[in-house]
Amino acid sequence: MDLYTILGVILAVIVAAFLLGLRDRQNARKRLTEKLNNNYGKAPEREYKEGELSHITGYFKKHTESFYIDDITWNDLDMDSVYKRMNYCLSAAGEEYLYYMLRCPEMEDDFAFFEEQVQVFLKNRDFRLRMQLIYADIGKSSKYSIYDYLDFLDSARISTNARHFVMLLLMALSVLLCFFNFALGFVALIVLMLAQIVMYFQIKAQIDPYLVTYGYIMRVIKGVGSFSGVREAAFAKDMEELKKAASELGSFKAGADIILSPTGMNSSGNPVDLVMDYVRMVTHIDIIKFNQMYRQIMQKKDRLDDILRITGRIEAEISVACFRASFDGRYSLPEFTGSGYDAKELIHPLIESAVPNDITTKRGVLLTGSNASGKSTFLKTCAINACLSQSIHTSLSSSYRAPFYRVYSSMALRDDIFMGESYYMVEIKSIKRILDAAGEEGRRVLCFVDEVLRGTNTVERIAASTEILRELSARNVTCFAATHDIELTALLDDCFDVCHFEGDISGDDVKFDYRIRIGAATTRNAIKLLGVLGYDLRVVEKAQKKADAFTREGKWEKT
Repeated sequence: MDLYTILGVILAVIVAAFLLGLRDRQNARKRLTEKLNNNYGKAPEREYKEGELSHITGYFKKHTESFYIDDITWNDLDMDSVYKRMNYCLSAAGEEYLYYMLRCPEMEDDFAFFEEQVQVFLKNRDFRLRMQLIYADIGKSSKYSIYDYLDFLDSARISTNARHFVMLLLMALSVLLCFFNFALGFVALIVLMLAQIVMYFQIKAQIDPYLVTYGYIMRVIKGVGSFSGVREAAFAKDMEELKKAASELGSFKAGADIILSPTGMNSSGNPVDLVMDYVRMVTHIDIIKFNQMYRQIMQKKDRLDDILRITGRIEAEISVACFRASFDGRYSLPEFTGSGYDAKELIHPLIESAVPNDITTKRGVLLTGSNASGKSTFLKTCAINACLSQSIHTSLSSSYRAPFYRVYSSMALRDDIFMGESYYMVEIKSIKRILDAAGEEGRRVLCFVDEVLRGTNTVERIAASTEILRELSARNVTCFAATHDIELTALLDDCFDVCHFEGDISGDDVKFDYRIRIGAATTRNAIKLLGVLGYDLRVVEKAQKKADAFTREGKWEKT
């Protein structure tokens, strides 16, 4: 087999590999398009691995607003699950911006531009799909936020290119020396090349961790280029700003393939890649390019941030459009007006076939009712819808009218073993932060408290709860509070609206309709539930007898 035949076979293999790769990419794109089409109008199917959400906080941490949903409220409302329910994003920038939106509700009605763009995605299927495919190409950034990687770059100790250029000059001189003294020049060249290779692996090990950052930045910049064909008027301003920011990062992209080879030092056997590996080792051209890119990105971090902000926001808007479509009309656009909370047919985003409820109040709401009847879920429904209304301009209701609020909660608390704090201590600290917030400048506070001061005895609980809730009302806080202490309804009816949920226990069954009703609960079911769950009937009957006697006489029987 002669040389030309060998070269022809190699060339044929390279062409075949290229064509097969192209076919695979086209098939993958076709499958993704079909998936996006089939899943539109449905809840996301993605399953999250443990810790997978840890990287999405990067943009939020770098752009925290004056008010944001604090950790207690976020965890009380299980907002991680709410986020998962609405996350249709295919890129890291979109995921991070969507999280930021939920965590930092707006305090002004500046949704006109946002809503105009969301409506385009709702009405223009082909445009939405085209944009989603661009974001799929940008993709994710591994297990860290791009902002984490940028922080890593900040702490990197990057040397100048001077020594690399000196070595290249010395190798050029050794080649020139070969024309005058071949032996001396050749030995000098070999020594310099060996030194270059040793130095290469030392430096390469230091910069490899940062190449992930470069790779994601490159995909984002290339994605901006893909947006160049967007002609939708609603996005004209964004496209112009993206184009300008990307042009300032153009030198970052030029020649970047030198260091972002998909094979690197783990060559797949491609002859071109094999040759390039040795060229990099001897010339350090990838390290030189790395250092140049490092200086450029450090100088242009603000422009990169602009790109991440705009591209992230646009994909978050796609997610909002998909989220709305998945509720098939069971949502409304909020109206930020009035002085009270007024919503019709509110539902919880995580409950299938949720029972809708109405609530209208210009002051606080005191919720009573039987166990498991829906009090806590209703509190969360109202709180989550306030957050969604002020973040993604979407309320899961037939109508929502309310002013802008700073939302806080004190609900799913636990004692803190590591800090040595009891449940009651954790609880009073949690409520104290709401009182402190009410004394600060800003929008009116909307808070949700489940079972006020449950961590202490009945007498002190009722006395302290009454004064705390009255103080919240006096500070113009709209407080929704759930309690089993019926006494509070009489003590606070001058400053709180009273509502209740109830259940019907008949025989061995308990039924709840999860409908809110005006007024205080007139029935109790805690003791009856013991019987439903199979407790000894003697225990149930004696407990009921004691409760009835206390209700009549105001004191407890000893036996």
